[in-house]
Amino acid sequence: VQVAGRLFISNRAHLIFPYHRELEKAAEAALGPLKIGTTARGIGPTYEDKMGRRGLRTCDLLDPQRFEKKLARLLELKAALARALYGKADMDSSRWVEQYQQYAERLRPFITDVAVLLAEARRAGKSTLCEGAQGTMLDVDHGTYPFVTSSSATAGGACTGLGIPPGAISAVLGVTKAYTTRVGSGPFATEITGAQADALRERGGEYGAVTGRPRRCGWLDLMVLRYSALVNGITSLVVTKLDVLDQLAEIPVCVGYRYRGAPLKEMPAEADLFDEVEPEYVTRPGWQASTRGLTDYNQLPQKARDYLKFVADQAGVEIGLISTGPQREETILVPESRLAPLLAVPRTREAGA
Repeated sequence: VQVAGRLFISNRAHLIFPYHRELEKAAEAALGPLKIGTTARGIGPTYEDKMGRRGLRTCDLLDPQRFEKKLARLLELKAALARALYGKADMDSSRWVEQYQQYAERLRPFITDVAVLLAEARRAGKSTLCEGAQGTMLDVDHGTYPFVTSSSATAGGACTGLGIPPGAISAVLGVTKAYTTRVGSGPFATEITGAQADALRERGGEYGAVTGRPRRCGWLDLMVLRYSALVNGITSLVVTKLDVLDQLAEIPVCVGYRYRGAPLKEMPAEADLFDEVEPEYVTRPGWQASTRGLTDYNQLPQKARDYLKFVADQAGVEIGLISTGPQREETILVPESRLAPLLAVPRTREAGA
């Protein structure tokens, strides 16, 4: 695949080193049953270096001498910490310098100032589509801390991560499955187990994209969805995997939480509090008919449309897109939604749509 002129890497992106991965594995092992359930890719320790103002970035790769000096200084600090904590340190920078300089030569044509690149695209009248990773409840500030990732996983991450000014964002799409999943440890109020969970997992292919771990499955949590709409400023929802629910006669939906007998009006900030939260469910009738591959909203079974309307009404946000299968074309653009005119206009690949 030819990516020259199409793929760009921010010159401010931080570099992950082998010791970051080892530190993360050691930290997870030390936590034992309280572990966060990370992917062990070294992302957390890399963010620790970023926030500690000692991390190395892709721009450092472009000057071999500067990179070698910075890496040597950083490894001196890491070695001192390793000796203090573990009584030993294996921080040979020579092999990493050579390895990362090879990376530099390969990546050099792609490294650029992404904020400038996107500003030029806006001035040229082009559209920009930013795709986030993970989800709101994994956001380091707004998620189920400490069972979160190390980055901003909300829509605001487009501003902090890409240098896009807040005023340039015209629409925010919130993507949610028709049910709920979670990978790794952490609170999950609507989690189910047993045969029902296994059936959802198999029909939905719910295995971690990075680790391959089975995802935890549960019913749709409207407390989480409303909270996500609040902190992201979601303008339209995208509901995926509607077809996974096709065989169910009844579909429970969580509409709220109770804590020690009293209703909760807000999403709990303390992860421990979820141990005592009781989800309040409303049971919706299933449609027990195939929606797989449908592309016309009017072809959906009436009970499927009723389910979607209930979700939209409860979340306070319209549904603009519905996914009915894993293929790109297995998608329904909801007519008369605010999203419809945006996606109905033909876009060129250069425009980023």
